[in-house]
Amino acid sequence: MSQSKADASGAASEERGGNPLRAAMDAAEQPPAPDIDITKPHTARIYDHLLGGKNNYAADREAAERLIKLVPHVKLGARANRRFLAESVRWLVREAGIRQFLDIGSGLPTQQNVHEVAQALDKDARVVYVDHDPLVRVHAETLLATDPNTIVLEADVRDPKALLDRPEVREHLDFTQPIALLLVAVLHFIPGTEQVNEIVKTLYDALPSGSYVVISHGLLNERSQGRVEQGREIYNRTGSGVTPRTREEIGRFFDGLTPVGKGLVPISEWAIGDGGQASRGGDVVALDELAAAKDLAVLCGVARIDR
Repeated sequence: MSQSKADASGAASEERGGNPLRAAMDAAEQPPAPDIDITKPHTARIYDHLLGGKNNYAADREAAERLIKLVPHVKLGARANRRFLAESVRWLVREAGIRQFLDIGSGLPTQQNVHEVAQALDKDARVVYVDHDPLVRVHAETLLATDPNTIVLEADVRDPKALLDRPEVREHLDFTQPIALLLVAVLHFIPGTEQVNEIVKTLYDALPSGSYVVISHGLLNERSQGRVEQGREIYNRTGSGVTPRTREEIGRFFDGLTPVGKGLVPISEWAIGDGGQASRGGDVVALDELAAAKDLAVLCGVARIDR
């Protein structure tokens, strides 16, 4: 067979299912627990792949690669989002005196986890991770087996009252003292304006004055609108879908709150502390990479609840 024909044959093979070795590896993948379905993608595991993690499966990688083709900067966006989370937590511990964190839609353990960032500054900081992917629970329980100040729960933000009523949450966090509520890259997986606003209100109402809210959310604008339907089709396979929102719609999540720093901004422009200057990017994303993230359709912000 000629080289050109071999190349064509190889390309056709890729189209039909990819590299045989890779296909065999994918076929050999087994879930870590019987209740975990690895045959369809999951948002937490897609995000893990985008961050370079290993806790994902063939269906997740396929969905992630489709996203990368649709939005070439999506991997950088995932790391910029992680930077936003880590630096917000640092500021909350150092400057705001927060020692309790409720991280909803936490995703799989990866670099610069909330408990690691917070407890590096105060070993007694308490963290509750919440995610509805059972794989998150399996991996996090192993990771946190020797950490009494951090727990992980399998629960769904779409039922915020049930989540808040969990005895583990009430036993681990003191709701008479300020709490940081982390809703990082999670609200855009909830469809419907009325539903998402009711979820946010229920969560906010449970927090005492002096608490903080940390949010990042996919932005719907003229540049991103053409990719929304394709992105929605990819995420529909996860069972959650995706709903980017306009700046005005995202801004409503901060109504009645006291913004920190510049308020709601594109994630590439986000900064907190040091007189508004961007803090170091840590191990997640270098500051000089953020220029390439200027077209990312993601807004983020931190705000305080004052009653």
